[in-house]
Amino acid sequence: MASKLYHNLIGGQWLPSVSGQTLKNVNPADHSDIVGEFPSSNAADVALAVAAAKKAFATWRLVPAPKRAEILFRAAALLAERKEQYAREMTREMGKVLAETRGDVQEAIDEAYYVAGEGRRLFGVTTPSELANKFAMSVRMPVGVIGMIAPWNFPMAIPSWKLFPALIAGNTCVIKPAEDTPLSTYNLVQTLIDAGLPAGVVNIVSGYGPQAGAPLVEHPDVRAISFTGSSATGSLVAQRAAATFKAVSLEMGGKNAMIVMDDANLELALEGALWGSFGTTGQRCTATSRILLHEAIAAEFTQKIVARAAALKVGNGLDPAVEVGPQINAQQIATSTEYVAIALAEGAKLLTGGTPLTDGPHANGTFFAPTVLGSVTPDMRIAREEVFGPVVSLITFSSFEEAIEIANSIDYGLSTSLYTKDINRAFSAIRDLESGITYINAPTIGAEVHLPFGGVKRTGNGHREGLGSLDFYTTWKSVYVDHSDTLQRAQIDNAE
Repeated sequence: MASKLYHNLIGGQWLPSVSGQTLKNVNPADHSDIVGEFPSSNAADVALAVAAAKKAFATWRLVPAPKRAEILFRAAALLAERKEQYAREMTREMGKVLAETRGDVQEAIDEAYYVAGEGRRLFGVTTPSELANKFAMSVRMPVGVIGMIAPWNFPMAIPSWKLFPALIAGNTCVIKPAEDTPLSTYNLVQTLIDAGLPAGVVNIVSGYGPQAGAPLVEHPDVRAISFTGSSATGSLVAQRAAATFKAVSLEMGGKNAMIVMDDANLELALEGALWGSFGTTGQRCTATSRILLHEAIAAEFTQKIVARAAALKVGNGLDPAVEVGPQINAQQIATSTEYVAIALAEGAKLLTGGTPLTDGPHANGTFFAPTVLGSVTPDMRIAREEVFGPVVSLITFSSFEEAIEIANSIDYGLSTSLYTKDINRAFSAIRDLESGITYINAPTIGAEVHLPFGGVKRTGNGHREGLGSLDFYTTWKSVYVDHSDTLQRAQIDNAE
């Protein structure tokens, strides 16, 4: 049976790519299952989409923010109605288990309700003027056309983080979904259309990064870029955007550490480690990829996590018995395989997993065994570089201060975690860990939409999703109203 053919969304119309080419959206658990065919777009498609967004901006920016919010409220309700359908379609295209794809859709629902509430909270500041009979205030203004480049691992949640705050602020958008998972972004935008979003306010151009993403970054009418992906690609995005003075929000990689102290609840820490390391098959920027173990509990914890990891059931995420789904594509399998080999060559010990799964129920997908590496030292590449797969490293330490030093010794700074019953250590860790997110007695994953999301160092460039996103999607305007009926010169006429 032929797979469904999808088009770009440009100015409210579904149009094939100017290139005439398509790309296949393949189920990573079953390569015979083609989810759909999507446009393989190029610069000409991007130009059409940007022109449509620019045209729509002229009217969308004038819609009162509370009215824009009503569309998001309706979209949230529609997403809730369609949650199971969208979750199943997401599992087909992305692979993660149904419990997680339901959570992905729920995150978009939560984001819609949260951001809709901001429609009456786009607050500015009023302040006394230094001059008599003069009023001073500041207001938030929309930026204009926003270009968005989304990743494949949260194909509905992350686009909602980008689209919803941009829309509530009065911007229009062109989004390029990840080439591996475009359908979930299409489902999200279709929901916005069904909720009453006007034509051209959001446009979709699907395709590969070099052909579609790069022209979006470079287009002179795009005023800002929101990017989530690897640090290497993010650096290129920032450099190219700088040529046209675009604002850029970058949310990039992580090498997240979970510290387990000798006083920790080990069963709780074990559950957190398994969820943090192997949830989403380790394909999260916040995944727990380093577990730092106090020497007093390292042997016991190691034995338990190896046994539990080896027992995890890997397979098609639509199977309710499956705990770990596939990796997204063959490239990610190759990366996981390569990093295990690098780790072993540097002296790490393979405690379980370490290889692709290719037989039986795994024969037609891209699966990798949940992997635990022991005898890892902080200087090894496996302890410093992002794998983005179900691979976790165990590192032993002897003191709390040493654990903090190891956790901070990398180039990334997204998420950290500490398991302890010592409140003093907990607050010291909150202060001293170099990361945008810190969890106490919870794994490194589990962010909620109303808090800032992002990191430091090579993880990000200072902007945040969630709380703080409106600071990126708006620009400040200072307003002075002089009702003195005379010329008043600030810093001059009122000087002593």
